Amino acid sequence: MITPGALVFAASLAPAETPSPALLVLNKEGSLAIVDPASRKVVGQVPTGEGPHEVTSSTDGKLAFVGNYGTAQNPGRTISVIDLAAQKELRRVDLGPLRRPHGMAFADGKVYFTAEVNKLVGRYDPASNQVDWLLGTGQNSTHMVVLSKDGNQIFTSNIGSDSITIMDRGSGPLAWNETVVPVGKGPEAIDLSPDGKQVWTAHSRDGGVSIIDIASKKVNQTINAQTKRSNRLKFTPDGKLVFISDLEGGELVVLDASARKEIKRMKLGRSPEGILMQPDGSRAYVAVNGDNYVAVIDLKTLEPAGRISVGSPDGMAWAERR
Repeated sequence: MITPGALVFAASLAPAETPSPALLVLNKEGSLAIVDPASRKVVGQVPTGEGPHEVTSSTDGKLAFVGNYGTAQNPGRTISVIDLAAQKELRRVDLGPLRRPHGMAFADGKVYFTAEVNKLVGRYDPASNQVDWLLGTGQNSTHMVVLSKDGNQIFTSNIGSDSITIMDRGSGPLAWNETVVPVGKGPEAIDLSPDGKQVWTAHSRDGGVSIIDIASKKVNQTINAQTKRSNRLKFTPDGKLVFISDLEGGELVVLDASARKEIKRMKLGRSPEGILMQPDGSRAYVAVNGDNYVAVIDLKTLEPAGRISVGSPDGMAWAERR
């Protein structure tokens, strides 16, 4: 359901041509904002399903895929497929018994997502309009998902089981092997280092960060990031820095990835959530949900460089036509 406030916000927009690249920002009230990153203006608003949390875009920049997570009373069960040029929802995919789709990722023409209630990772094929693959984790609250560049490894954060699952592709097309790696309390935020050698996860309940060596599949270090409730964690494209949003602390924490220590902490506002790195390494975007804006961070100076007003922001993605 879209609230009256969201409708008023959407109605106030005069649709303009979708830029390339475009910054995609989810509004938890039920829409996707298409933003021109050059002007920092919203050029279009597309309704989605209820409670959208995460979004990804196709490699060619033509489509966006939104996981409609739902509400506490009404768990979501759909994925919105959005035509970015036309600025409209093409279809809303019914996931049947799968509940609370989250952690969207696009690879090899398909969309990977978690079904948090069902403790699994699913894959949606836009060409056939079918969910064509499922793999259970056996872990509680499987929330976020990231893939290796070659698609041969999948990583999930499992909030309720205090674990990270590493899925390795086996010898056959349907064969996968899983390793469960215990970490700290409430791991939610997760990212893969650009060199593909480490997975970092920030714990939402104890202020720590676990660093997992992928070769050994073990935690080789735990950092005390001193966060109140970590929400998202992202590497900068060059792999030198790690950003963590502290939902309850209202802060963005910046770590030196090599030294594994804090180098900056900045107050952004109420409830910073999603983090997106601009692919060229010039800027980061942080969704400050409680204050209804996206903070633009200059990655060279590590200082705030502007704001984008977008409603109630959370998940974000970058779309560039190819």
